[in-house]
Amino acid sequence: MDKQVTSRPQGHILTNTAVWSSDSRWIVYDTRSDREGSVFDARTIERVNVETLQVERVYESRRGACCGVATCHPRAEQVVFIHGPERPTPDWSYGASRRRGVIADATPASQARNLDARDLTPPFTPGALRGGTHVHVYSPDARLVSYTYEDEVLARLERSSTRPADADLNQRNVGVTVLGRPVKTPPTHARNHDGVGFSVLVTRTVNRPRPGSDEISRACEEGWIGRDGYLRQDGARQERALAFQGQVTLADGRQVYEVFVADLPEDLTAAGDAPLEGTPTRRPAPPRGVVQRRLTDTSKRAHPGIQGVRHWLRSSPDGQWIAFLMLDDEGVVQLWLVCPADGRLRQLTRNRHHVASAFSWSPDGRHIAHVMDGRVCLSDTTTGRTEPLTAPAPDRPPLPLACVFSPDGRKIAYQRAVEADGRTFNQVFALSLEG
Repeated sequence: MDKQVTSRPQGHILTNTAVWSSDSRWIVYDTRSDREGSVFDARTIERVNVETLQVERVYESRRGACCGVATCHPRAEQVVFIHGPERPTPDWSYGASRRRGVIADATPASQARNLDARDLTPPFTPGALRGGTHVHVYSPDARLVSYTYEDEVLARLERSSTRPADADLNQRNVGVTVLGRPVKTPPTHARNHDGVGFSVLVTRTVNRPRPGSDEISRACEEGWIGRDGYLRQDGARQERALAFQGQVTLADGRQVYEVFVADLPEDLTAAGDAPLEGTPTRRPAPPRGVVQRRLTDTSKRAHPGIQGVRHWLRSSPDGQWIAFLMLDDEGVVQLWLVCPADGRLRQLTRNRHHVASAFSWSPDGRHIAHVMDGRVCLSDTTTGRTEPLTAPAPDRPPLPLACVFSPDGRKIAYQRAVEADGRTFNQVFALSLEG
């Protein structure tokens, strides 16, 4: 049964993963006003009960700040989301390096707590970042939160006439916060703040990757691998790892995204070969023991690199496969799988139509939910066969933003733009796989 669960004349935007409460009864969303969610103007985080259609306001921002991109804790009644600056000014308005993660209880009128600490003035603080974080997702054991990151210190340095020629550029990277390790920062800048966890970057980029190398200039669209990691080739378990998209430079100078992995050590608070907190000209460095590996090399294919709609890499629950989108030889966007242990690559779907949305795995690992040909579909992860679940609706097709399985595997959350009384707003739908 396909059910529209929101109807109010306002925006509703789902994140591409973890939008369901742990009991599979509530869907969390923000209230950004535009269809694509590219305008960061929401003032509230809300959730809707898919059985009763009751709507609760989880959080409301104040003092001119906006909020959005909410995801749920895998067990507790908590959400984590992006928070923009309070009392924004021309010098400090919302941007990729001027936002933060916050955690709030999934109850009405909850108070938010800063996830990642920020310190903008040298000497910087280990465990604090110097910029903005984005799309926050709990690890399956809820001990860590991952996100993408951009650096305000380096962004400002790029605009400075005194920037050293060898200084790091502000490039998107992937970061992680270790919960339960609070970090305090000094009051040396008005935009400094404390955080509930110890925050680090776990990817490494370079200003100008060598053509044909594994060096990257951008790391983004990450996802946790497995419920408890994956089995390495030596038979040992890598308990924590992130898959992410890394932008490489091909031998002919073209830039494409490939699948990379960051294997994480147990201790993410120990410095490696450079300061965790960074320097005035260097971004924060990964902790000791982080291993960054390239999984795919598609440079020889007719259509190299990750392709298709914007999507985040998603792992099977057992950690055996990482799913992503890439063109087949005929130029159709298909689902592909790569093994994090050995890089084995497998084309999953062979459809005539493009996979047209972000996607998610079923909790049992047997299916991937996505949009194709204007319908919500399931693709079998063994056979690759794709089955449409919804009827065609050319006037209001499913949006590409999200197609998210519930934790119990019985429902899929997705969105359509719905017109009512001459106005069109994104609405949330819950598709039941039973009956």
